[in-house]
Amino acid sequence: MIDKFYKTNVLCIADKQRQHQIMNILQQLILTKEKTEKVDETFTNEVNLALTEQPSSLQMENTYIPELPNGTEDGQFLALDLGGTNFRAILLHLEHGNVIREEVKRYHIPDELRTGSGLKLFDFLAECLVDFVSEQDLEDVPLPLGFTFSFPMSHHSLDSGYLVTWTKTFNCPDVVNMDVVKLLQQSLEKYGHNHIEVMAILNDTTGTLVEGARIDNRTRIGIVLGTGSNACYVERADRVQHWETERHNEHHVIINIEWGAFGDNGSLDFLKTEFDRSLDLRSLLATSFTFEKYISGNYLGELVRTVLETLWDKKLFLTKAPPELFPLEWNFTSDLISLIEQDTIDGQQHRIKKILSDFGYEQRHYDDDDLATIQFVSALTSYRAAKLVSITTAIMLNRMDEEDITIAIDGSLYKHHPRMKTWLEDIIAERAPNKLFRLILAEDGSGKGAGLAAAIAVRVSKCRE
Repeated sequence: MIDKFYKTNVLCIADKQRQHQIMNILQQLILTKEKTEKVDETFTNEVNLALTEQPSSLQMENTYIPELPNGTEDGQFLALDLGGTNFRAILLHLEHGNVIREEVKRYHIPDELRTGSGLKLFDFLAECLVDFVSEQDLEDVPLPLGFTFSFPMSHHSLDSGYLVTWTKTFNCPDVVNMDVVKLLQQSLEKYGHNHIEVMAILNDTTGTLVEGARIDNRTRIGIVLGTGSNACYVERADRVQHWETERHNEHHVIINIEWGAFGDNGSLDFLKTEFDRSLDLRSLLATSFTFEKYISGNYLGELVRTVLETLWDKKLFLTKAPPELFPLEWNFTSDLISLIEQDTIDGQQHRIKKILSDFGYEQRHYDDDDLATIQFVSALTSYRAAKLVSITTAIMLNRMDEEDITIAIDGSLYKHHPRMKTWLEDIIAERAPNKLFRLILAEDGSGKGAGLAAAIAVRVSKCRE
C-alpha cells in the first residue's frame, strides 16, 4: 500500500528522462509500508527496553512529576529557563490554574561564564534571580521555583537532576555529574534568599506537556518540534522500574523520552539514505541524535540541500547555473522549506524564485523543471519527517488507557511549516484508529510549564505531609 501523499505529490517535469533518473535517486527517501512497520516495531522495543532499564538508544527519564495541573493552582511561582546564551526569569501569578499575571526578564550569560567555572555560572543565575525578585518587590515572599534545564540530565527526584553533559555553547566541566538543583539552591542561599526554593527541575518538552494540560486537561503527550526535537508522555507508574524516591501510590508519571537519540545504537540504520549519512558526517555531533537528524528544523534544510546537491552533481538539476552559486553547507535553512511548501500549497513559485535570487541565481540560470524539483524534494523530506514523528506519537497514544487525548506541541518547525500539522493529524489518525485526539499549540512550556511544575510540586508535597 502506498501513502496518499506519494500518490498525489508527484514530480512533474517536462524532461521525462530526467524525471525518471531523479525518481530513481529519490526513491530511498520514501517510507514504504515495510520501513514504516519496522520503525514502529523498533521504537516500541526501544521504549520497553528503556522502561525496564535495559540497554536502549532512548535515555528515557522518570521526571517524578506524578500529576498535571488540575485548576487548583494558586499563588506566585518563579521559573528559571536556562538553555542558551540568554536565560529567562519568570514570575507567574496563578488563580484557579489560570495565569493572571506573567512577568519576564531576559539575562545574557557572558562567554566566560559559559565555558569557565560552573559554580560561578550558578552564582550568576542566582544573582540575576535576586535582581528579578527585587524588581518585583518580592524579597521576603516565599517563592517556589521551577527550573527548566535544557541539557542532558539524570533525574533522581522531582527536585534533583544531575548534569550528564553540557551541549550547545556551554562547557563548565567542574559541575558535570553534580545536582544542578543543589548548585542553584546553594547559590541562592549564598545571596541570603532562602525564601526561594527550587521545587522542580524539568526540560522544555515536559514543560510543554504541563502547559498543554493547563490549556486542555486531556493533554497526555508533549512534543517539541523545532530546531531540536523531543517528546514526553504520561505513563502508568506500574510500568516504570526506575524510581529512586519513596513511592506514594502514584498512578501515573511523566516520562521524558529523549527521542532525539533514537537509533544511535544502530537500530534505525535501515532508514539511512546516502543523504542522511552525508549530513551526519558533516554535523557537529556525528553518529549522535540520529532521529533528530531525520525530523528537526536544525537539519531539515541541510538535508534538502544535500539531496539537491546530489542531483546537481549528477547534472540533473540547475544545469544552466554557475557552480559557485550553489548554497554552501548549512546555508539552506529550514525556514526556507516552509516558504517553499507555502508556494506548493498556493500553486505558485514566487517564494522559490526569491530564495534562488537571494542565493545569486538569475532567471536564466534555472527552468520550470528545476523549480518543480526543489518543491518535490522539499515536500518529500518534510513528509518523511512528519511520518516518523507520527509513527512514534501514535505508539505513545496506543499505550494509554484513555480514549480521548490531547497532544501539546511547540517548536518553530511545527508552527511555521504549512503542511506539518495536517500531515501529523492524518498519519496519527491512521496509526491510532481507536483514539480520539487533537493537536494543540502550547507555547512557552519552558517558561509557563516550569512555573506550573513548581505549583504541582507544592501541591504534591502538601498531600504527602
